[in-house]
Amino acid sequence: MPEHPIEISHLVYRYARAERPAVDGLDFTVAHGEILGLLGPNGAGKTTTLHAILGLLTPTAGSVKVFGCSPTRERSCVMPRLNFASVDVDLPSNLLVTECLQIFAKLYGVHRETSSLDALMERFHLVGLRRQRIGTLSAGEQMRLKLCKALLNRPEVLILDEPTLNLDPYMAQQVRDLLKTIQRERGMTILHTSHNMQEVESFCDRILFLHQGRKLAEGSTREVLARCGSQSLHELFIRVATSGELFHVA
Repeated sequence: MPEHPIEISHLVYRYARAERPAVDGLDFTVAHGEILGLLGPNGAGKTTTLHAILGLLTPTAGSVKVFGCSPTRERSCVMPRLNFASVDVDLPSNLLVTECLQIFAKLYGVHRETSSLDALMERFHLVGLRRQRIGTLSAGEQMRLKLCKALLNRPEVLILDEPTLNLDPYMAQQVRDLLKTIQRERGMTILHTSHNMQEVESFCDRILFLHQGRKLAEGSTREVLARCGSQSLHELFIRVATSGELFHVA
């Protein structure tokens, strides 16, 4: 078993006709059972990095390894053990909630399909919505459904892109607590992106700040704030977004 389920080495990705790489020499790893927060302003390279991990992009240079395998060339090694939920990726609007989950359960080869679905739907407060069409759900309800779908195959690595963006504060806290509980139960590794700095601070074990495709800072929230002379992640994020610089690095 590889020491790290995610290993990024000298990753470069350049879009056609772009003036600069979207990701430029990025190196990091994510440990087993760790929750890593991937932070940075819009255009920092977060989504490109996630797409490379998911095998949706082939690196221009460098390498991406998930469970020691290339997600583009060895998808059968990677995909059964990984899943993804994003605020920007929609589920089929014409399907009923239960139909959607049953289809994905079959695609993922989930055993004891009915009991698995019922348990997850209960945990994500979806039982009362099972006969509704996805297109009629609120944005928050759809996000809870996406999270439920992403956990069907009991992934070892879960990638979350703004998972609580459309949730009200109460439900967002409920979802964070539930994800933490499931993560501890399963020993799951999570790579998490968010612009909610309070969420990142409470949810993530370690953070990685990106700007223009490069790593600016890495470590626990406390370590990064101390190293950069900042009082909060919010303050640090604004500094990075406006100038691309940290306060100072000791």
